Amino acid sequence: MNYIGSKFTLSSFLEENIKQTLKENNSKPLNENIFCDLFTGTAAVSKIFKNQVNKIIANDKEYYSFVIAKNYIGNNKILKRKNQLIDLLNNIKPVKSKIFINYAPSGENERQYFSDYNAMKIDAIRLKIEEWKNNQFINDNEYFFLLASLLESADKVANTASVYGAYLKHIKKSAQKEIILKPAEFDCGNTKSVIFNEDANNLITKIKGDILYLDPPYNSREYGANYHLLNTIALYDDFIPKGKTGLREYDKSNWCKKDKVYKELETLIKNADFKFIFLSYNDEGLLSLKQIKEIFESQGKYSLKNKIYKRFKADNNRFNKKDETTEYLHILIK
Repeated sequence: MNYIGSKFTLSSFLEENIKQTLKENNSKPLNENIFCDLFTGTAAVSKIFKNQVNKIIANDKEYYSFVIAKNYIGNNKILKRKNQLIDLLNNIKPVKSKIFINYAPSGENERQYFSDYNAMKIDAIRLKIEEWKNNQFINDNEYFFLLASLLESADKVANTASVYGAYLKHIKKSAQKEIILKPAEFDCGNTKSVIFNEDANNLITKIKGDILYLDPPYNSREYGANYHLLNTIALYDDFIPKGKTGLREYDKSNWCKKDKVYKELETLIKNADFKFIFLSYNDEGLLSLKQIKEIFESQGKYSLKNKIYKRFKADNNRFNKKDETTEYLHILIK
């Protein structure tokens, strides 16, 4: 899944530095630690530490991210019927429902997020998953596995430039392909986990652990707007889509506001009951290096690591034409 801020390409850099920090500071063995991924996104970092730590706390206020984490982090045992369920859904007949009506070219608003066929297929699959859940034909583990599979498969045929803030004027080649539901395969194991769907600054006052990993929004781009359609597929609730792009209501984040982000980070760090805190933040963020250093140094021992990598581009028409960006890993030992 193409995702703003995804840490997949930085996984080795993050893992190496987190482990090295623990080693240099005489931490207990990694498999005895509680690891918290407070802004989990696509769960890329939580996946790295699953089966390496004692327990994972994963959280994201976006519901689609909660679904993804429930599957990849919350699921630990083999789902014996997974292939059978996937096959049944792939062979279901398309129907015209919410996604077709609101987000397909032949729908009521002629939006082009999906081809007509793919929109109807997404509707049919989503309705069947909910029907199975309500009839207790599937359990919670299977439910979130199937929802995560649908989100990732739908994303592959979306007619967008990676994010859902707008759709393309013409159906691109990849969006013309018929959707095929592919399983969102997860690693089995014994790591304990708890998954939340809450505001990070509220949740931090109710949890504690050893390692806290932070990957908040860096700039003014709201995830609730950029990935609204993934939330709509995941929730499949009733609402009135707004404007040309069919946005749903979403809570605007203080992390995306220049005048509020400093206080948001400062409050979170003060309230964090964790010994090791790691913050991912790049050189295009709203906060400066000086501001973050100021907050971290007020709470303990501070250090900084960095890595240059290829930047995420949702399209080729951005004002920022840089091909590379610098990812900073701010480290605090309380």
